[in-house]
Amino acid sequence: MRASRLIAMLFVLQRRRSATAAELAVELEVSERTIYRDVAALVEAGVPLWTEGGHGGGIRLVDGWRSRLDGLTAQEAAAMLATAAPQLLSALGMGSALVAAQSKMLATLPADLSEHARRIAERVHLDAPGWFRTPTEPPHLATLAQAVWAQRRVRIGYQRGSAQVGRVVEPLGLVLKAGVWYMVAAVDGDVRTYRADRVAAAEPTGEPFERPPGFDLPGWWAESAARFAGTMLRDTVRVRLSPRGLRALPHVTDTDAATAAVATAGPPDEDGRREVTLEVESIEVAAGQLMALAGEVEGLHPPELRTLLAAHGRALAERNS
Repeated sequence: MRASRLIAMLFVLQRRRSATAAELAVELEVSERTIYRDVAALVEAGVPLWTEGGHGGGIRLVDGWRSRLDGLTAQEAAAMLATAAPQLLSALGMGSALVAAQSKMLATLPADLSEHARRIAERVHLDAPGWFRTPTEPPHLATLAQAVWAQRRVRIGYQRGSAQVGRVVEPLGLVLKAGVWYMVAAVDGDVRTYRADRVAAAEPTGEPFERPPGFDLPGWWAESAARFAGTMLRDTVRVRLSPRGLRALPHVTDTDAATAAVATAGPPDEDGRREVTLEVESIEVAAGQLMALAGEVEGLHPPELRTLLAAHGRALAERNS
């Protein structure tokens, strides 16, 4: 990681021309002592850096020294800056690579394009997790990420209920879905998905492995998610929802099924309520999930759903009367 950090420092200085050790430490997420060691290493390697003490001083690049990055338009630069998801890359050990890429672009774009890219990046933010779910970083995410980058097998202890099973896996990729990290890994030639927060132990073996020929992580994930949804969502219900209920639906039921239901909702009635058809795991599960919407939902079909919602409502009222 040190090599990428040194490159990141060069491009930060190329963009800013001068920065204090404290400023560089914050931007590169290391200590000031590390910054001074890196400066010494760069100077020893022949990079034209110099330091100036006192007020207004700092670490500088000799005027005129720069690298070139040609061919980027303002829109391309802005897109890269706006969708970088820095908190995600940092969790995967790629924070310094992100700083290098962003600083390199801003340092080498013409002034007008650089300002345009910077303005858009300040106003557009990619927030992958859901609105009401705070993403948590699994304790062994860094180890799993390193195994993905290095293409090395890792021995994991995986929590299944009250039991923990051990196995050696070949990590092929990591996926963040609605605030939850998943590891896609091959085991004895079979590609499987593991929730990263259920990995109770992770120990690198140092053994390399070959990725399956032509393996496409996004494509595999999409197919896997579709297969899973197809096996889980076996029933259909029809409900009437208030505007507030429509907005909350993806947060109490399957996100993709809720999104599809909202997209095909009927026209609003005089109270703004709309009918939706929702795919669910079962009528019983749907009733339990939809109870979270309380007065924002009305069961329409099947009659069993309406009966269950009424029963849940009566039980809740009795316990809180």
